[in-house]
Amino acid sequence: MLMRRHKARLEAKARQAAFQAYVVMDRRAPVSELAGQLLRKAFPDHWSFLLGEIALYSFVLLVLTGSYLTLYFDPSLAEVTYAGSYKPLQGLLVTKAYESTLHMSFEVRGGLLIRQMHHWAALVFVAAIGVHMLRIFFTGAFRRPRELNWFIGVTLFLLALLEGFCGYSLPDDLLSGTGLRTANTIVMSIPVVGTYLAFFAWGGAYPGTMLSQRLYIVHVLFAPGLLIALITVHLIMVVYLKHTQWAAPGKTNRNAVGQPMYPAFTARSAGLSLIVFGVTALLAAVAQINPVWNYGPYVADQVSTDAQPDWYVGFLEGALRLMPGVETNVAGHTFMWNVLLPAVVLPALLFLVLYLYPVFERWVTGDLVEHHLCDRPRDRPVRTGLGVAAVVFYAVLLLAGGNDVIAYEFGVSVNALTWAFRVAVIVGPVLAHLLTRRICLALQLHERRLYQEGEETGVVLQDLAGGMGERHTGLDREQRYRLLVRELPRPLEHPGRQAPLRRRIKASLSSWYYRDRVELPTTTEERLQITGRTADPVSGGVDGEE
Repeated sequence: MLMRRHKARLEAKARQAAFQAYVVMDRRAPVSELAGQLLRKAFPDHWSFLLGEIALYSFVLLVLTGSYLTLYFDPSLAEVTYAGSYKPLQGLLVTKAYESTLHMSFEVRGGLLIRQMHHWAALVFVAAIGVHMLRIFFTGAFRRPRELNWFIGVTLFLLALLEGFCGYSLPDDLLSGTGLRTANTIVMSIPVVGTYLAFFAWGGAYPGTMLSQRLYIVHVLFAPGLLIALITVHLIMVVYLKHTQWAAPGKTNRNAVGQPMYPAFTARSAGLSLIVFGVTALLAAVAQINPVWNYGPYVADQVSTDAQPDWYVGFLEGALRLMPGVETNVAGHTFMWNVLLPAVVLPALLFLVLYLYPVFERWVTGDLVEHHLCDRPRDRPVRTGLGVAAVVFYAVLLLAGGNDVIAYEFGVSVNALTWAFRVAVIVGPVLAHLLTRRICLALQLHERRLYQEGEETGVVLQDLAGGMGERHTGLDREQRYRLLVRELPRPLEHPGRQAPLRRRIKASLSSWYYRDRVELPTTTEERLQITGRTADPVSGGVDGEE
């Protein structure tokens, strides 16, 4: 009885203290107002919007596991004689970085599990960001007013690649050392300043003495700090700008419909975080990844067979293997085109295209309207074709990065396979673009017929004249809404031959983007309804959140 009274008094005091603290904060900051707005915030309920959350929770797992690994890892390149528990390597001269990696793998309780969780989480993190960006690209969620968030997302993807490469290179095993040797060649291929940059980064001639410590600082401090800062800004922008949404009854370009943060979104998001943690732990427990003890310590004049980088930088390996050996000497400077073009110019162009695409599409359309409804990829055949072409281009380069393994496994000539990939990397994206455009237009044509005739029921009828026909049923309200409420820009009119070249190019690109389309046979009333639901929120008013 006394214990219960004592417990009740403690609970009452705790509640009173919490209430007083809340009152103190609320008098000095808009806690109640912000909390109320956040709890009423509408969050999307479609599965495709969970991709960004998977990336977020993978990053949380990376921070947690990385913090644990930091306690045991030593980035020093000083050499010691290995005397750990892994007998095949005992007595070998290894660096402290490699020795500490083996120590945390075999002698730290749970060390191998945490290390593999860290590596798997890194792969999931980069993959989730990539797929999330594809979702945003194909649905047009990068358009006004979300261009800034797109730029932040591309920067996050770039930082994720840098963070992954730095972490992958730290153990100083034969595989990561081979990757750093490739990186050294790439840096040195930069004309004029490449040699100086390589000497500065590596602390002298390769393999140098400083790079490991510098990669370690970048991996545990600079890159994570920037990632945390940009993720925070990214999430604030998402909350402020509200989410995009698929067209459905009640969802227009002037409102945001979804589940409230509490309790629906909070419960679902917490469950997703546990799933991400659990799946990553399961992968780490049953699927071995990066067994550095099999590769051995890095020796500059050796390279392991089947050496392949992680998938997210594999396209650079493929580009290096496909580029013919071409060099040019100009004024005493060697231009290594076979390294400079695929490993420096190509990735720079790829990220430049990613950064500038929203600006380019807005220029082509002349569109300054805010967009909050997602485009269906089939309704934008050219944009969808460009995205699929980019995916095919990346996939060919990724496969080319393992041309030696593919040639060995299938018993074909590696030279013939290399030439096949050289042709595929040019022809493949073009064919993918053309095929994707035709598929998108075919799907639009199918929906036009569906809109006119309705869905097939499978019931075949015979009329009095003996003719056979199938019974159709009309579309429901949600299907009709999804087909009708869409934004299809009209191509710009050609300004004539006397117009400036810039305007003529813009008109030609606009015609290429938007001339191929399948219109639905709508009435005047339906067109007015569609215009009202896709109107600009700025000029048409903002309905808010639901």
